[in-house]
Amino acid sequence: MDMSAPEPIQFTARVAELHHKGTSPNGMFGFPVTTCDGKLPHTVEWESSWAVFFAKLIRGVLKLDIETNGPWAELEEAAEQTITKVIPRLCGALQTEGRQIKASLIHGDLWEGNVGTHADTGDIILYDAGSYYAHNEMELGQWRCEWGQYLRAKVYSKNYLRNFEAAEPVDEWEDRNRLYSLKYNLNYSGGHPGNVTRQTAYNDMCYLCERYAPSDTVGRYDPQKDPNVTGSKIVVHGEYA
Repeated sequence: MDMSAPEPIQFTARVAELHHKGTSPNGMFGFPVTTCDGKLPHTVEWESSWAVFFAKLIRGVLKLDIETNGPWAELEEAAEQTITKVIPRLCGALQTEGRQIKASLIHGDLWEGNVGTHADTGDIILYDAGSYYAHNEMELGQWRCEWGQYLRAKVYSKNYLRNFEAAEPVDEWEDRNRLYSLKYNLNYSGGHPGNVTRQTAYNDMCYLCERYAPSDTVGRYDPQKDPNVTGSKIVVHGEYA
């Protein structure tokens, strides 16, 4: 199997197909059994509200991160503001004022190490999933993370959005993408003690709080600690991934 960067149009069409065809059996967000991202379990109890489901998912990975890395008062303060104020605002907007989103089956751990191209047929292969039914854009939150080598390139998200349009409000897509990346960064931090992704998650929380729920008790966003500004990467399993 070829593990180099997949052709963007074919790859994103394959991912969008999964999201379009994978429909929740009860119309809710969640999964009937516990799934995992790496060694860490997801919180996947069924919820009709995406905002409620996502808040529980973040609380779950935050708990695992603290168990691994220890308390950090500033992170916990920012996380509480994010969970109680930012998530209801950004995720809640997807299901208010007549708006609806589909609970789509997502891969759940779609980074470069779980994507390949069949050497003979050229088919895109996605494997080692940690699936659940979610807002489809949740999948793309991982593509902005620091361990990304090629999925961080805008050509992938742009081509994906040609197959599955951004949800309304469209102008909040980028901020939702940053919000959804929190789950992946906290999950990675929880599985890799002392990793910089914990700082990245905290910085992203500060950014989101400044925009949607300002608080004097939450720290300030620092663009020099934002890998999507600096272009910084981390090494995973001996290589960029």
